[in-house]
Amino acid sequence: MILAIDIGNTNTVLGCLEGEELLFTLRIRSDRYKTADEYCLLLEGLLSRQGVDPKALEGGILASVVPELRTVLADAAQQMTGKKFLVVGSGLKTGLDIRIDNPAQLGADRVVDAVAALSSYQPPLVIFDMGTATTMSVVGKNGAYLGGMIMPGLRTSVDALSARAAQLPYIHLEAPTRVIGTNTIDCMQSGAIYGSAAMIDGLIDRVEEALGEPVTAIATGGLMKVVHAYCKRKLHYDPNLLLKGLYVLYKKNCK
Repeated sequence: MILAIDIGNTNTVLGCLEGEELLFTLRIRSDRYKTADEYCLLLEGLLSRQGVDPKALEGGILASVVPELRTVLADAAQQMTGKKFLVVGSGLKTGLDIRIDNPAQLGADRVVDAVAALSSYQPPLVIFDMGTATTMSVVGKNGAYLGGMIMPGLRTSVDALSARAAQLPYIHLEAPTRVIGTNTIDCMQSGAIYGSAAMIDGLIDRVEEALGEPVTAIATGGLMKVVHAYCKRKLHYDPNLLLKGLYVLYKKNCK
């Protein structure tokens, strides 16, 4: 059994995997002010509640888009398990042919998403990950990472709208009752959910135009669960895509 850790800007997701089977996931807040000792205590408690002895884990791997937490959680994981965790970054074998201007700038989450998608789907691929930011990654038919987009996340955008517009309230991201809103909250919810779905549909169309061929579209991320059902284009929705990608990388790099 291994532990995979995905450190995002808002939340950190942990998954225990036995072989390729994801046994369970846990979600905690990404707190930049916690120390390695505090994270160690927190993670030990969470795993113990699931009946997992951290010392019995074979090992683990983590990916982070928060530089200051990468080392902190790697140290916490090592304290907790007695084993050094693999960290997605330079020096880790990914097998991914990254064809962007500066491959070192590619976020760990986008690398792992692409590795996971390539292990399960036939390219060309377009991968959407909706979190604090919404990212789009494009993988060509030869398996090369070609590039993509970074956009404001759904929650980020809606919160900014509420903060900057005096008469617009904070809203929950829930399924809208209708496409055409008839009150302020309905209008905001419809704009957020249907607008995001239409953006994804439109971007798939444009990527296919740019590549000159159909693509397989994959969707993941914490906020995708409220959007993917409203997309008209076919999406392969996998909320655990990144954890699965971490497992692929662990097997590729562990000795």
